[in-house]
Amino acid sequence: MSPLITAQELSELLHKGNLILIDARSGPNGRTKYEQEHLAGALHIDLDKDLADIKPDAAQGGRHPLPEPEKFAKLLGHLGIAHSSHVVVYDDMNGANAASRFWWMLRAAGHAQVQVLDGGYQAAVAAGIPVSSTSEQAKPAEPYPFKAWELPTITMEEVAKAVKDPNYLVVDVRDAARFRGETEPIDLVAGHIPGAVNIPFQQNLAADGTYLSPERLREKYEAALDGRDMEHVVVHCGSGVTACHTALAMDYAGLGIPTLYVGSWSEWSRNDRPIGIGA
Repeated sequence: MSPLITAQELSELLHKGNLILIDARSGPNGRTKYEQEHLAGALHIDLDKDLADIKPDAAQGGRHPLPEPEKFAKLLGHLGIAHSSHVVVYDDMNGANAASRFWWMLRAAGHAQVQVLDGGYQAAVAAGIPVSSTSEQAKPAEPYPFKAWELPTITMEEVAKAVKDPNYLVVDVRDAARFRGETEPIDLVAGHIPGAVNIPFQQNLAADGTYLSPERLREKYEAALDGRDMEHVVVHCGSGVTACHTALAMDYAGLGIPTLYVGSWSEWSRNDRPIGIGA
């Protein structure tokens, strides 16, 4: 199954019995946006509350550490997601807000039938998919049966070794100004992990906010990989959320899913690690 679904393809699935729509618009206004208007039938999830286990100190795992599998399994059960469910998730930030993170987490839980809505909420509305402001009711199921994350992740200590190993490619998907250390709107210190390369996630997108074609993405990332296999490719961002956008792009390109450094810059920059400045 493709990791992406178009609004037109979604419109043809709306009456499918096993379809579960997830609204992943997050941030301070995410829930408010959902309550004001959402795709009819969609259930809301929140990045901070549902897709992370936030610690008092971001030095321990970054700003959005993964929750324990047991907690996520219960969330999936609460949403009514079972092995047979076809899950479609959207946000309003071209998939970079929380939709791609939820996609990655579901894949890491062993669930294959999950897709991100290409173009997000805006594309769905433009395509005439029905919207609603009513409170949607999930049909709870048993906790999703998985015990451990099945996709590869990497620790800060392992990243420190990987960036010094020419067999590895460590990709920072933040925008270029943050990578160069010219600005840092979120974390405490500006800069990047020395040895990482910068491929901003926005480069995955066409001008209309949808993903580039698989062919163009494959050409782009194969050039960056320079013959490395996906087992030696690591993606990160500020806190392990937007990096999933690039993980999805690589998968959409047919390359597979890279290793995710969940702690990302928010963890690295709070632990007295070396800081890179400039391109």
